[in-house]
Amino acid sequence: MKTFYFLLVCVVLPVVMCHSSHGGGFTPSRAAYYGTPDGKGTTSGACGYGEFGRNMNGAKVAAVSKLWRNGAGCGACYQVKCTNPWCCNSVVVSVSDYGEGDRTDFIMNKQAFKKLACPGAEKEVISYGVVDIVYKRVPCQFPTNILLKVHENSRFHDYLSLVLLNVGGANDILALEIKDDWGEWIEMRRAYGAVFDLPNPPKGALTVRFLVDKAGWKEATDIIPYKWKPGDIYDLAFQL
Repeated sequence: MKTFYFLLVCVVLPVVMCHSSHGGGFTPSRAAYYGTPDGKGTTSGACGYGEFGRNMNGAKVAAVSKLWRNGAGCGACYQVKCTNPWCCNSVVVSVSDYGEGDRTDFIMNKQAFKKLACPGAEKEVISYGVVDIVYKRVPCQFPTNILLKVHENSRFHDYLSLVLLNVGGANDILALEIKDDWGEWIEMRRAYGAVFDLPNPPKGALTVRFLVDKAGWKEATDIIPYKWKPGDIYDLAFQL
């Protein structure tokens, strides 16, 4: 009987430990990395963040595929843990791009990928190229509220393009609308990623509202002034 109990512990305990390591809402997957000259993010990411995408979230960013959700996943943060023997740490990355790899859910910038390693083992982790991970969504720790930027492609009075920055709560922004001169709401088109656009926008100061997944509409009254110009950034005074 003692032998039976010993075998039971030896067989069952590793299984329990394995399942507990993936507990807490974590999902198993794989992660790779991409290179830039400085190891940070890229300015050409599919979220449309431009220069902001290089350094957002402390320059810890990632491209995703199934988590992309037609661009609604832009800005979301995920805690990623590497299960490789050379890994000791986890890292929180923010989605700034779309990318598909070899059965990977994340293609991280090199700076973020290296943070998964144990102290002194960065080269070993990098040499793998692709590592096994577990991940879960977490709130971002952005230093400011959600920001609304007038995209550089905008043309005053003829074409308005907006990009949402610092969107990192538990929910996604699914739609964006602007109120016209008669008080009616006009839906903006999601052009790509976090970028929304509208030809011939209403004149005057613009009121904008956002459809937040599981939280409904949030409104920002007269947030965009009459004489807006490309590159302008406005603080929406709320976070998700």
